[in-house]
Amino acid sequence: MRTYLPKKEEIKQKWWLIDAEGKTLGRLATEIAKLLRGKHKSIFTPFLDTGDFVIVINAEKVKVTGKKLDQKMYRSHSGYLGNLREFTLREMLQRHPEKVIEDAVWGMLPKNRLGRKLYRKLKVYRGPNHPHQAQKPEVYNF
Repeated sequence: MRTYLPKKEEIKQKWWLIDAEGKTLGRLATEIAKLLRGKHKSIFTPFLDTGDFVIVINAEKVKVTGKKLDQKMYRSHSGYLGNLREFTLREMLQRHPEKVIEDAVWGMLPKNRLGRKLYRKLKVYRGPNHPHQAQKPEVYNF
């Protein structure tokens, strides 16, 4: 018996629309990572891109539990001495709520060429509007 590998013509990529309003950050990120990798499909193959495109709206209305708003830190460094910047989750949600969801999903994807390719299929928007109406995304509920 031979191992089945899906061909390019067999891999259908859909567009999913997820509303992040009121969703817990970690649980939302796991669902998004699952869709991006294609683990919800029967033709899932770990080393192939069998996943779908994901559009996330209302990123600023994502919720977190516990004391994470003040205790979770995001760090960035410019490469120059003394230029380490630290922001709390509360500040990141005010400045760049898209980055919060993107960072959470990136942590759940493989750290290789395939992971970078999958990450580019994630589109996150602050409010309820997005420019992907032409792709006819389906609403994903979980």
